[in-house]
Amino acid sequence: MGSQEVLGQAARLASSGLLLQVLFRLITFVLNAFILRFLSKEIVGVVNVRLTLLYSTTLFLAREAFRRACLSGSTQRDWSQTLNLLWLTAPLGVLWSLFLGLVWLQLLEVPDPNVAPHYAAGVVLFGLSAVVELLGEPFWFLAQAHMFVKLKVIAESLSVVLKSVLTVFLVLWLPHWGLYIFSLAQLFYTTVLVLCYVIYFTKLLGSPESTKLQTLPVSRITDLLPNITRNGAIINWKEAKLTWSFFKQSFLKQILTEGERYVMTFFNVLSFGDQGVYDIVNNLGSLVARLLFQPIEESFYVFFAKVLEREKDATLQKQEDVAVAAAVLESLLKLALLSGLTITVFGFAYSQLALDIYGGTMLSSGSGPVLLRSYCLYVLLLAINGVTECFTFAAMSKEEVDRYNFVMLALSSSFLVLSYLLTRWCGSVGFILANCFNMGIRITQSLCFIHHYYRRSPHRPLAGLCLSPVLLGAFALSGGVTAVSEVFLCCEQGWPARLGHIALGAFCLGATLGTAFLTETKLVHFLRTQLGVPRRTDKTT
Repeated sequence: MGSQEVLGQAARLASSGLLLQVLFRLITFVLNAFILRFLSKEIVGVVNVRLTLLYSTTLFLAREAFRRACLSGSTQRDWSQTLNLLWLTAPLGVLWSLFLGLVWLQLLEVPDPNVAPHYAAGVVLFGLSAVVELLGEPFWFLAQAHMFVKLKVIAESLSVVLKSVLTVFLVLWLPHWGLYIFSLAQLFYTTVLVLCYVIYFTKLLGSPESTKLQTLPVSRITDLLPNITRNGAIINWKEAKLTWSFFKQSFLKQILTEGERYVMTFFNVLSFGDQGVYDIVNNLGSLVARLLFQPIEESFYVFFAKVLEREKDATLQKQEDVAVAAAVLESLLKLALLSGLTITVFGFAYSQLALDIYGGTMLSSGSGPVLLRSYCLYVLLLAINGVTECFTFAAMSKEEVDRYNFVMLALSSSFLVLSYLLTRWCGSVGFILANCFNMGIRITQSLCFIHHYYRRSPHRPLAGLCLSPVLLGAFALSGGVTAVSEVFLCCEQGWPARLGHIALGAFCLGATLGTAFLTETKLVHFLRTQLGVPRRTDKTT
């Protein structure tokens, strides 16, 4: 498969079904806003910070390294060995959930039963939901490796929406269940998610049409189950060693990604109520990142991993592939920078209004607006880091991954210390400031790798981080106008003034995007050619 074809598939994986994903997310957004009216800050903190951290930590430690190692492999492989390796995530998940469950029950502060009843059951069910999700890992990998565009979007979005619907029903009709509500909803979510993949592949591989899909390495659903290969080898040891390297890295990355939650959980720097407000703001601020940046990062990691060869210098690889990768990286950096700047500039003036609409005075008063404004800056760094690490992790050799782990270790330690100190000094906003520092260091590391990778080639993908002075001026002017508008029109002047504030922001946003359209012609061409309407001959399932 040529680099252009891989690029086309990766681009469509990122863009196709985006409207459907936004629709599902919008439904979930409305349902969650409704649920907030019936919950206390304390129970939100226990569920969204304490229990969700248990779930995400179990998943990350059990599967992240396997995903990166297996997706980095060549298409010319023994798929049975790769699938066998992926099945190891399930028993690992059981071990991690048992160990972490004991920590959550025995070593951490137990919430007041009057505020958050049934905490122990919540720990058990959240750990179980992580194990259930790991049972679908081979199916997820097969879909991701072969770029089944809509399957992942539909499965995840449908699961989230059904989870939210179940939560609304239980909150309204059985509010005395406490943490049982969210624990059962989480278990229901992972079950539906896994069933979507299993049912899809069972139907696909059991139908006559599946024989026409020559790209699939399996012909029966039983081929996805663990088995011993013809040569007697159970797993691919090269992938297993790479998995171990990524595991050490993923352990550190998890600390960096969820560092503030670990500090909250293990050091009790914030009350459960403050944790709840912080988490709501964090989820609201990261909504665009999850909708836009994460699909791009995941899809183009697959592209870079397939086009570039890990163990070779850029000058020793096929130059057409290197050139395509450089051009794509430059465009992705430009897209990330523009998206992040837009969120930062306009988010500053509309944070308080957004929180008031979403959660009422519980969020719009107090530290909520300051948190969201700070998070808008963090989103800018998050966008750039997602693209740079996407390329870096796909192009690094095993030795470079190991060396990078040492940097991550030092960064993890400093990040945790900085989070603790800044939170003691300036409250929950200290977590966001520490995250910005952490993200800045990670971006610097990735930029150095990219510069070194292309130093002997004529390609300069880091030029994507440069914007025209005219566009920068448009951003600055829009930021100033909307900031003044917030002072006079928001948020105590009633809805007519609020609507005027929104209309002025929409005008400034349109003017800024129009300026970007006229000045960033190279990016516009990339978006039109690669993220446009999929061709009829492409796989759309």
